[in-house]
Amino acid sequence: MVFNNSDWLAQVQEEIIDPDREIIDPHHHLWPQPDMHYNVDEFLADLTSGHNVKQTIFMECGAAYREDGPDHLKPVGETEFVTAAAKDMKARGGPYIAAIIGHADLRSADLDEVLDAHIEASDGLFRGIRHAGSRDTSGATLRIPGRAPERLYADDEFRQGVARLGERGLTYDTWHYHHQNQDFLDLARAVPNTTLVLDHFGTPIGVGPYAGKREEIFAQWKEDVAEIAKCPNVVAKLGGLAMPDNGWGWHERDLPPSSDEFVESQQRWYDHMIECFGAGRCMLESNFPVDRLSISYPVLWNGLKKIAAKYSEVEQRALFEVTARRIYRL
Repeated sequence: MVFNNSDWLAQVQEEIIDPDREIIDPHHHLWPQPDMHYNVDEFLADLTSGHNVKQTIFMECGAAYREDGPDHLKPVGETEFVTAAAKDMKARGGPYIAAIIGHADLRSADLDEVLDAHIEASDGLFRGIRHAGSRDTSGATLRIPGRAPERLYADDEFRQGVARLGERGLTYDTWHYHHQNQDFLDLARAVPNTTLVLDHFGTPIGVGPYAGKREEIFAQWKEDVAEIAKCPNVVAKLGGLAMPDNGWGWHERDLPPSSDEFVESQQRWYDHMIECFGAGRCMLESNFPVDRLSISYPVLWNGLKKIAAKYSEVEQRALFEVTARRIYRL
């Protein structure tokens, strides 16, 4: 992925809606490597582009792993990298990273050692693990392909690892595709004492063999979400629907979408999640810089504010900040 599309994104400029509303962005990444560079300076340029973002939550993305030492501890390098980035951002006096979700193989017999190492490296910022379950065997050419083993969510050792997170007061974030929602539902029922955060709506794919099937996928997705929402240990992160793999094709156009087009395309997905989970179990996210491939930060949050406008002030505060504060203990 290459994120040097600022000139393309700048073609759509909008006045910031509700500019004083406080936002916690509960899902973003940083990548220091040259081939897909998005680090503190680039992130701060987006964060300070008009909306009142106060704090953020970093989500693991395979960045800056340790190059030596035991394999199971290599992901701790990412937490070390992000902890330094958080200190840098806070020293600048603006928005800053307030929590870190790292990675560990939840099937590992050394899980507690890895969790301890993340905690020690994080200067108090570590909050949980994402060990993604995303796997698709349809033959779709995905921009961000999941690489999880088959039926990871049903693996006994994996479930024991997710349960261990709950025992230690840590959260489990997940990322999977729409056709894996039933597997995730089974996992949620099996680990009732761990808080599970469902990322990106369960990523409805809209490319390859799924192209042209949006209505069929939406109908099944609605049923799946309604069942998942019955699990009180699951909360939902609403965003990440502007990824190329969602099939809108925005990243291939001459002009990026406006916030009105974003709302027209995606409002019903957000409304159903909020209806099923309630605002107190939902949080709005940017998924930057991945969604930056399709839409700018100011336009995205304008769209999210338009989607949220019909809800009460208490519900809007939950969506934009309160749920994130509670779930990630900010």
